[in-house]
Order: sequence, then structure tokens, then C-alpha cells
Amino acid sequence: MARQQLRVHTVLYDGVEDQDYIGPASVLRISDDVVQTCVTVEGPGTVVTSSGVEIVVREPWSPLSADVIVVPGGGFGVGSGVSEQIRHGVVSKALAEAQRPGVILASVCTGALLLSSAGITNGRPCTTHHVAKEYLQTEGANVVDGRVVDDGDLITSGGVTSGIDLGLWLTERFFGPEAALLAETVLEYERRGTVWRHSVT
Repeated sequence: MARQQLRVHTVLYDGVEDQDYIGPASVLRISDDVVQTCVTVEGPGTVVTSSGVEIVVREPWSPLSADVIVVPGGGFGVGSGVSEQIRHGVVSKALAEAQRPGVILASVCTGALLLSSAGITNGRPCTTHHVAKEYLQTEGANVVDGRVVDDGDLITSGGVTSGIDLGLWLTERFFGPEAALLAETVLEYERRGTVWRHSVT
């Protein structure tokens, strides 16, 4: 009997931070049980990252076929990739509509601000890059000083390199600690910080 595969969709957009999407992707690719797909909410096309790298995205936006949707960050402040996407509103609307039972929305760095603009972080524990925490809190989120914050169907991680820790936590959550340890060994990386998890009583 075939093992269940974890379907991870990473949302790319113009101005996305390279490390934010590469971090979790580099971890998750180690598992044979993960199928990764890069998507853009406006359909296939070319995305230009914050460092000027052009990425051809061939897959359509298909949130119903995802188990996890990862939203990378793209800077902070006027003119940043994230602020431009919030201003346009297309990504925010798509993320809001993507919510359903069984799907996890995850973010790296200021990707949490895109989730916030979609109304997803309101009143919920989450985190982001340290320079954006105050802003995220003013938007109604319950900001936690964790490197990775797991609130069930919402998992957020801090700035830039914390995306690697997000990938390791997703690996552990779905496939167990041995799979996460294997990924750490392959990458020669040791996780930082403690995963903050919502207590269920």
C-alpha cells in the first residue's frame, strides 16, 4: 500500500525573498513523502525574486490539492514585495479563500503579514521577522517570541533562516523525529530555538 504523500505548495510572487522559500524547500525535498509545487495565485508565469532571480512557475494556483501552503516573506516596508502584494490584494484574497479544514497555512518571515492581510492571523499566536512583530501585533495577531509557532492549522516562523526550522518542524510533525534528524544530518544544520505549540487542554 502506497504511503500518503504530503503536498506542499509554495506561493511565489514578485519581490519574494529567496532564502524564505529555499529554506523550507531544501529541507522538505529530503523526504520521499513530500511533493513540492511552486505556485502563483495569478497562474503560471515568471516571478522575479528580491535578488533579481527569475523563476518560471508552471503550475496553476490549486489550493484544494495542497495539504500545506507555505507563504514566504518579501521584505518589510514601503516598496517591498510583501507591501506591494498587500496593496494589490490578489494574494491576500486568494489566501483567505484557501482556508478549509485539513489545510495548513504556514509562513516564513514577513509572509505572516500576507496571512494577516487575509485575516488569518487575527487573534492567533504567530510570529514573523523581528522588525515586523510590532506591525503584526497592531494588525490583531497574538505575537509570540518563538522561532516557529505552531497553532494547529497555522504555523509561522521568524526571520529568513527560520524557514529551515519551519521545514524541519513540518518534517517532524508529519514524519517523526527520525525524519527530522535525517534532514538535519543531510543539511549539516542544527535547529535553533523551541517550537511554540498551542496547548490543548
